[in-house]
Amino acid sequence: MKVLLIGSGGREHAMALSIKKSKLCTELVCAPGNPGMAKLGSCIEIDVGNPKEIAKLAKEQAVDFTVIGPEVPLVAGVVDAFQKQGMKIFGPTAAAAKLEGSKAFSKEFMKRHSVPTAGYETFTDLQKAKDYLNERSAPIVVKASGLAAGKGAIICQTKEEALQAVESMLGENAVFGESGKTVVIEEFMKGEEASIFAVCDGKDYLLLAPAQDHKRIFDNDKGPNTGGMGAYAPAPIITGDMMDIIKETIIEPTLRGMAEEGNPYTGILFLGIMVTKEGPKLVEYNCRLGDPETQAVLAVYGGDLLDLFYKAAMGKIKELAKINHQGYAAVVVMASEGYPGEYKSGVSISGISEVEKTSALLLHAGTRIQDYELQTAGGRVFGVVGKGTTLKAALDVAYSGVKKIKFAGAHYRSDIGKKGLAKLK
Repeated sequence: MKVLLIGSGGREHAMALSIKKSKLCTELVCAPGNPGMAKLGSCIEIDVGNPKEIAKLAKEQAVDFTVIGPEVPLVAGVVDAFQKQGMKIFGPTAAAAKLEGSKAFSKEFMKRHSVPTAGYETFTDLQKAKDYLNERSAPIVVKASGLAAGKGAIICQTKEEALQAVESMLGENAVFGESGKTVVIEEFMKGEEASIFAVCDGKDYLLLAPAQDHKRIFDNDKGPNTGGMGAYAPAPIITGDMMDIIKETIIEPTLRGMAEEGNPYTGILFLGIMVTKEGPKLVEYNCRLGDPETQAVLAVYGGDLLDLFYKAAMGKIKELAKINHQGYAAVVVMASEGYPGEYKSGVSISGISEVEKTSALLLHAGTRIQDYELQTAGGRVFGVVGKGTTLKAALDVAYSGVKKIKFAGAHYRSDIGKKGLAKLK
């Protein structure tokens, strides 16, 4: 089948590689794609936030099946636009994607369906939010309810930081725009985070390998949150028993609840899990694969990804056997100097051919071709993936690739997988 893949980051490059390997894929079209994805199929410029434009492109290209990478088109209703025209697509409807598009909605949903999560309150008024914070102790978490590219959740270590956070969302000089007009203030959950990915067909589901992301910009989880500086899979913190609890208390109540409320969930249900002393609790829902977790998770997935997505979209996921993962994989993100704050684009990149001589897999995330030269074009520039029979072996391969790539100001964490290695000792 001819497949259209929407997106342009490292997650989509990893998805493109897996889709291209499928026995079902005859041709791949990427929109907008990136220089790495251009080696796998044609790339066409598009506004990923415009569902009508995406549906028009799918029709013009006569594609058989469309896969969505990022959350923006899903929350905007791209699946609804396709369904109206009888076209096949993998992902949740806008109503179902509200689980990610509105943290206020998702927290209320968790409450309705007894999904374990942090205590919270929701605010649209700045003074009421400040009054609430003045009655609470830190640490505390302040979240913009809407989409904020992974940067809308602020873990505040002091009351002053929390007051500044709500000011940045609800104040006169708000920096989060529409996304921050509703704010969720949550209790701080102590524990270790993990990412769970359920591939859902509206009723049934299969699980990909659990992963662990590294959100902070610097080693030892220091500095501001980013979109993610690296990940590894499978994450040893999620044992078989732990996964059984997550299924019973979080995944299955969520799928039942969505169906009961008239919005059956088809697509990727991404669960941010906090493993606490009281057991696993849900941090948040996302309606798509994570970035950079996908880059590691797909590296250990041994099946046909396109077949998995297609069967889920058709409501036939039960036809597939249980998913098995093979070995370990790790991804190390190389970022531009200054990220997640201001950074320069257009910085020359070298060493690509040297990486290709190693066992590492190079995934483009924020690159462009300008005047026949590969340059940086984003905060997160590359994800370098290593695979191995052990987590240490996978990390060694990833870092061997990282050391080959050169661009001015390149930054990466040197401690990806540290928590996983400690648990495997």
